[in-house]
Amino acid sequence: MSTETINHCAGCGVLLQTEKKGKLGYIPAEAMQKEPIICQRCYRIKHYNESSSITLQQDDFLKLLGHVGQTKALVVKIVDIFDFEGSMISGLARFVGTNPVLLVVNKIDLLPKVTNANKIINWVQRRAKEENLKVVDIVLCSAKKNIGFDRVITAVQEYRGNMDVYVVGATNVGKSTLINRLISDYSDLESELTTSQYPGTTLDLVKIPLDDGRFIVDTPGIVHTHRLTEVVKKRDLARIMPDKPLKPMVFQLNAAQTLFFGALARFDFISGEHQSFTCYTSNAIQIHRTKLEKADDLYEEHRGVMLVPPNLADLDELPKLVKHPLHIPKGKQMDVLISGLGWIKVNSLAGAQLAVHAPKGIKVITRESLI
Repeated sequence: MSTETINHCAGCGVLLQTEKKGKLGYIPAEAMQKEPIICQRCYRIKHYNESSSITLQQDDFLKLLGHVGQTKALVVKIVDIFDFEGSMISGLARFVGTNPVLLVVNKIDLLPKVTNANKIINWVQRRAKEENLKVVDIVLCSAKKNIGFDRVITAVQEYRGNMDVYVVGATNVGKSTLINRLISDYSDLESELTTSQYPGTTLDLVKIPLDDGRFIVDTPGIVHTHRLTEVVKKRDLARIMPDKPLKPMVFQLNAAQTLFFGALARFDFISGEHQSFTCYTSNAIQIHRTKLEKADDLYEEHRGVMLVPPNLADLDELPKLVKHPLHIPKGKQMDVLISGLGWIKVNSLAGAQLAVHAPKGIKVITRESLI
């Protein structure tokens, strides 16, 4: 067994230590005899689905990503179709240098079944271009449901030649699930990476040897604090992250009406013709409609009780809601994305004045309609 395997956790890649309990990489001395060797943090995530407050800082993530541009490699960038803009790594082009980038769009099983795959690929192409990301190919897949995975394997084989493969992505995009599939297809390695619904599970570079002497290198998930998934309490993560195909909710609204998404966000239709809006959010999020003039009072009186998640006890830990005024021009089909929560499609071409109230720091943007 190589020293690297002995000294590093097989689950998250962090350097192991037996001295400081509660610190990164801690493992009880007796557990060093077990196979595979994983740190206590990974053990607890794997066996008890517990999270840990130990994560690396953003600067450390970026330093680790510095490795990518210094080596000849295929870069596999994984994004989440449910939160495309929120899961993009801004400035990725700086880190990858001249290396080819394969864009893997995960969680397509969440889109309604009638969605046209070619239209989604065209949309992703346009959005990637707007984000200044040059890609050699785009593959749609669902790591969880094993949809399109053969195409991912074929594309990796096609574009890597005899190079290493670096896998990059934000937290919660399904990166470890995808890597585990690559391990089972490409490598004799017996251990799996630790997969969890919690942010920042992979803490260091994890090198997985391939049969041809090259490596798949899993980089840590970057924690983007502009995504709602990073700021809610762990118990609310499961509610805002959908695990089934989205059931779009359509609302016919008059001007001066408001939609509340629990107590997490608020959507105001300020002015414009009577029109419909389609909400693509987790089926576990309750949406309440009210008049704009009553919205402030409703929020103050019912947040954390009727308007949940989060519940009253966790509400103080959520950043205060901040207002984002938005203009939808005439003749354009647009989405309003609230990063980590989902999006609202403006169905009319008549134009509208809107406002979104979301926790401070959460990304709120308008974009060309996905569906």
